[in-house]
Amino acid sequence: MKKMFTIVTSLLVIAFTIAACATSRSGYETAPYKVIRTDGDFEIREYPELKIATTAREGDNSSFMRLFRYIDGGNVEKEKIAMTTPVFMVDGKMAFVVPEKHKAATPAPASDQVIVDTIKAQRVAVHRFSGSRSKDSETQALAKLKAWMHANKLTEAGAPFSAYYDPPWTPGFMRRNEVLVPITPE
Repeated sequence: MKKMFTIVTSLLVIAFTIAACATSRSGYETAPYKVIRTDGDFEIREYPELKIATTAREGDNSSFMRLFRYIDGGNVEKEKIAMTTPVFMVDGKMAFVVPEKHKAATPAPASDQVIVDTIKAQRVAVHRFSGSRSKDSETQALAKLKAWMHANKLTEAGAPFSAYYDPPWTPGFMRRNEVLVPITPE
């Protein structure tokens, strides 16, 4: 009987852990976009202009922590700003999307290492993938995206970038990661 209790308890803990990880991005505002076309793990999307807070991308956790401090009140107004998804990796920088509530009057960063900027409105080709955040997984996903773009006669119109939707404790198989490539409108 004790063995059965241990098994059931372990299964419940695993189920609750998976459920918590699966919903870890729920409740966060997500950068708006319009899906133009879907083909399995590939999409064509249109993004409006997005206001972002950026910092230099470094190999350790310091980039994330600089941006987190900014949204946690480390700004001139000392105002807390809600976390959003995804975290973009673009042009060698990490970027948080500014929530709609703060878009018109975005608090100025208190640190000169954080810059408020914009990503222009654009059409992008996207490949969604799961797994760990690594240079290898990004490279493989980008190769798949470019092959799909070639097969669909889509023209690249800018540098590729990445988007990550989940916190680091989310198991790799449950993560939502994306590579995006700006394309010319069809």
